[in-house]
Amino acid sequence: MGGGVRSKNPTGCCPKNASSSCMPEQCGNRGNLYTDYTSNPYAEFNIFGDPFAAYQVFHSGIPVTLVPLDATNTIPTNEKFFDSFEHSQHTFEAQYAFQSLKITRDTWFDDQFYSSVFMWDSFTSGIASSIMHNLNANGENEFTVMEYMNVTVVTSNVPYGISDGSNPLFSGRATPKFDLQKDGVHSGHVQIGLRDQFCIVKNEKGKCQDGYTKEVTGVDGVEVLVATKAKPNRDTSSLLDREFFASFLDVLNLPQHTGRFNFTTQFPYYKEVLYKPDFGNRKLGKSVVFDMDMSAGDFISLIYLLKAPVEVINLKGILVSATGWANAATIDIVYDILHMMGRDDIPVGLGDVFALGQPNPFFSGVGDCKYAKAIPQGSGGHLDADTLYGFSRDLPRSPRRYTAENSVKYGAPRDTEHPELRQPLAVEVWESISSSMDPGSKITILTNGPLTNLAQIILSKKDLSSVVENVYVVGGHISYGTKDTGNLFSVPSNKYAEFNMFLDPRAAKTVLESELDITLIPLNAQRQVSSYPDILKVLQLTKKTPEALFTNRLLSRLYHLQQKHHRYHHMDTFLGEILGAVILASGQHLNPAYQVKPVKVLAAGNLSKDGQIVIDEKHGKLVKILETLNKERYYGEFANLLDEKLQSAVIGSFREQKEIWSTRPAYKPDINESSWGIDCAMEV
Repeated sequence: MGGGVRSKNPTGCCPKNASSSCMPEQCGNRGNLYTDYTSNPYAEFNIFGDPFAAYQVFHSGIPVTLVPLDATNTIPTNEKFFDSFEHSQHTFEAQYAFQSLKITRDTWFDDQFYSSVFMWDSFTSGIASSIMHNLNANGENEFTVMEYMNVTVVTSNVPYGISDGSNPLFSGRATPKFDLQKDGVHSGHVQIGLRDQFCIVKNEKGKCQDGYTKEVTGVDGVEVLVATKAKPNRDTSSLLDREFFASFLDVLNLPQHTGRFNFTTQFPYYKEVLYKPDFGNRKLGKSVVFDMDMSAGDFISLIYLLKAPVEVINLKGILVSATGWANAATIDIVYDILHMMGRDDIPVGLGDVFALGQPNPFFSGVGDCKYAKAIPQGSGGHLDADTLYGFSRDLPRSPRRYTAENSVKYGAPRDTEHPELRQPLAVEVWESISSSMDPGSKITILTNGPLTNLAQIILSKKDLSSVVENVYVVGGHISYGTKDTGNLFSVPSNKYAEFNMFLDPRAAKTVLESELDITLIPLNAQRQVSSYPDILKVLQLTKKTPEALFTNRLLSRLYHLQQKHHRYHHMDTFLGEILGAVILASGQHLNPAYQVKPVKVLAAGNLSKDGQIVIDEKHGKLVKILETLNKERYYGEFANLLDEKLQSAVIGSFREQKEIWSTRPAYKPDINESSWGIDCAMEV
């Protein structure tokens, strides 16, 4: 499924007799890059994602059957199909597929869902199944008309042979990759981002064609079997106007090969319970808001903060920076850890997906990954996040989940079915916490990721000094020599930046130039306590509370991967991230030494310098900087607190949870059944 040969995108067209102010979006364009059609009106997303790979496949000699926009544009998910689907959900997989489609419709950004969303990939699956079932070499099938066309994939733009630094197959190379010709069709300008100025022509369509599955004559193309349009339903009395619609619903609801369980039928005594603590007469300590991204180190920091006695740390809320190491869906692991530790009372807010100034001005749902692309394997941080995801399968499952549900009250175009389940935003959680504080009391903020959330809060309010006592920033690097480099290993030209500062340098500049009282815990200090052998040695001596066991297993695996695979050489970074939580909760035992220095963050848009922190006697902001600490005592404090029985896990694992859900309750639990006052009566 991909490409567009003779396609003319039907969405975004101005209606007949529309006023001159109507701005057509994609009407008549070959492609579907709706996020910024002005640069490239020819490409379809799948092929645009890697045009040269598509070219290699098409020209490989392997017979290709293409289901492009030509065909998929003729099978929109119209309202009659949606209604029929809603009343035809007789299997678990049909229920799942419909709910996926419904949440997409309910959260669609405008009122054009039924004319904007097509059967793309599922239609292709049906066509492929039908062709294989019929064993027909000419591609005859039940669902679409087929035609042979001579096609190629455009990989670069004219003029060919230019050297402007955009083409990775040619730029900076004495000989091109893959033995390509210097003046051949692959040697032109390659589109750099959706707003590439090379591609944009004022008052005209964009001129870039990267990823265009273009029909050509002669030897430059290859014969491809192309689906051209969806076949009408043979049953003219049916509400469904396409043959594939009827087949799709029939097959999805077949009793053969259907799933045996959904979550609630798999566990006959399944019950959702929220654990909320009752601290009784215990005097609560410092009010803390933890601003984290979603790296492995930040999750361990979260566990440590939850283990600190509430007389020392009163964790009021969590802000999650989606500009950091993983992705928004990782917020589920935050909920699971809070559930395990009996803290379902703590609110969690999701921050902006893009760094300050990075969202696309024409379509806010996408943006420039100028900085986030430095994370290994892209903005998902997949290498490291997958390790965390694997271990998180052992965590108990919280009733609270990340969700796409939304509400008109918060600016959505419409209410979804369950607007009350909407995921709160970071700024909203902050407003709720700060407005509920007792008069005269203040909040301490610990930031462990990019400073996007804190910068947004600063920009939304003129004076935070009445609410914020101080801010601990885990991040930044101050270089004291040419060999004292940062940890931005994926951007070799930027030797002295640290990841958190680089991922949103404008936010870092905003925070460090603010009037807030800031303590910086830079890479220099983090590296003093980034020894896997030392931390694993003390963890091996613990009695293994569920939280200590999870931490030990996760860190052991990261250390093993670091030793075995070169792609994991950066694992020490995650150990250093834990330092901020330990300093905040147990700093008085570690003999920390600080210096006050005037610093500033470089954020001028230069990737070779952005995110660097420099000492500036004239224009710098005075910041307290952690220099040294007792590292031997640090490891002991870390392991001992994790092993404390006080404030240990209320429910230790998903395995324990499954046993509860599979066993008939012998008695009704007491309202305050726990070692530290968890209220178990909050059934959802």
